[in-house]
Amino acid sequence: MTITPDQIPAQHQKRTPALESEMVPRPQYDDPNYKGSGKLQDKVALITGGDSGIGRSVAVYYAKEGADVAIVYFDEHDDAKETQQAVEDYGRRCLLIPGDIRGEDFCREAVQKTIKEFGQIDILVNNAAVQYQEPSLDEIDAARLGDVFATNIFSMFYFAKAATPHMKPGSSIINTTSINAYKGNPSLLSYSTTKGAILAFTRSLAEPMLEKGIRVNGVAPGPIWTPFIPDAFSGDDVANFGKQVPMQRPGQPKEVAPSFVFLASEDASYMAGQVLHPNGGVVVNG
Repeated sequence: MTITPDQIPAQHQKRTPALESEMVPRPQYDDPNYKGSGKLQDKVALITGGDSGIGRSVAVYYAKEGADVAIVYFDEHDDAKETQQAVEDYGRRCLLIPGDIRGEDFCREAVQKTIKEFGQIDILVNNAAVQYQEPSLDEIDAARLGDVFATNIFSMFYFAKAATPHMKPGSSIINTTSINAYKGNPSLLSYSTTKGAILAFTRSLAEPMLEKGIRVNGVAPGPIWTPFIPDAFSGDDVANFGKQVPMQRPGQPKEVAPSFVFLASEDASYMAGQVLHPNGGVVVNG
């Protein structure tokens, strides 16, 4: 069952990062009709921002396809434990790694913990991000820029640098960019700028990684019902969330996760430097 905007009441969470457990209605991260077929059997995935939203759904879908997962998150411990339980319910292991991805040392340690626990990394999903509403350029200072860029794009460099020495040919890196990288968003200026940087990072990293047999691709979601929304937006904006796309509704994490499954699997063996667009029908270039 899809959720329409009129089923989402006005709401806002003062806590940052916001919690999935406090959202009304709860995001849909699993589809019981999706049956795994072993596409990622015995693979190991490291997913940043895996406690909730798109990251949680990706973790669950990877588990359904036979992968073990390590999820990196900030401090949303209850949400992370719920994701861990969902992964384990499908018979796979899930390692929780809390910490701050703005620091390269932590990113390196997260990779090392994953290797120690599972012995390998086959899939790196760079998904964690922050966003803030910014009505004017004057409201964006150096501290804000440093926070957004360190979280959204610098961490991707750190994780790729730490993980790729452990990744064998056939492995995959998948970066979460956004529709805002293509269309821009005047109220999310710093966030949209980092998403454009992620697009360039994905395309620029893809070719050199092919020399190692690693495929690098991206996913650019449109408006998806995740903790991002009641965190960054006012109550009234949340109540109207998703109406702007042709489907006139927000997407659910479960509608995005299959794109990550495809890009991680051998089904996408001839794809590198590409981006998929689960965005509710918006036509973008590239």
